[in-house]
Amino acid sequence: MKNRTNISRGEQAQILELIHEFADLARTETLRHFRHPNLTADNKSGDGFDPVTVADRAVEQLIRDRLTQLRPRDGIIGEEFGPLATSSGLTWVIDPIDGTRSFLSGSPCWGVLIAVSDDQGPFLGVIDQPYIGERFIGGLGVAHGTGPHGSSDLRCRATPDLDKAILFSTFPEIGTKQEMHAFQRVSGACQLTRYGMDCYAYALLALGQIDLVIEAGLNIYDIAAPLAVIEAAGGVVTDWQGGAVGSGGQVIAAANPQLHAQALALLGA
Repeated sequence: MKNRTNISRGEQAQILELIHEFADLARTETLRHFRHPNLTADNKSGDGFDPVTVADRAVEQLIRDRLTQLRPRDGIIGEEFGPLATSSGLTWVIDPIDGTRSFLSGSPCWGVLIAVSDDQGPFLGVIDQPYIGERFIGGLGVAHGTGPHGSSDLRCRATPDLDKAILFSTFPEIGTKQEMHAFQRVSGACQLTRYGMDCYAYALLALGQIDLVIEAGLNIYDIAAPLAVIEAAGGVVTDWQGGAVGSGGQVIAAANPQLHAQALALLGA
């Protein structure tokens, strides 16, 4: 569990308070638009369908405005607007709605992702699902979830072998043909494979409900918050070679080092 000793306790407390404030702002704004009969989306992609809604842009702008007011030296990386360089050494990484396709379709399998990062990577993250009312936070000594069943500590499972593991990924085709074949080797060794959950799958991993999430083609704002939450819950998050995730790309999140090693061996076979 990462606890940055170069950040004072007072500043850590402020950052923890702010990340909850930003998640609360995002809850209110996203729920204004979710399942609204007039909700539409623009397509950001020239090849395929990469939707963005008014809610995506509004949520990110709300958080940016509040950050600029309260911590003007911090940097910002968000999905919908350009990056803002840091002069404090800290950067907030925002995906205002991860799973916009689900959001647009009325499915609750989407979430708000907010992380705080320094030169060592993300050290605090929140995965928030406004419609269900669930929040998962990890980092700075915290690994905690709240929702309809109350609150509980986050702890990844101790599943020892792939044949007993539950694997999730957002898209069955996952990426290139080579990446898809590598994923299928792991999927074939697992007890169960499911698709389409976006960031909610990472929350389930931290909650101890599933064992693996494997994806490709991610951006930093897709993985920064899940990385912090899962590491705080005792899990492992790397690229497919076992290295640091960095700015995204190929990602494997595992409940424990043993499963992580088994899955990596098959991804690289």
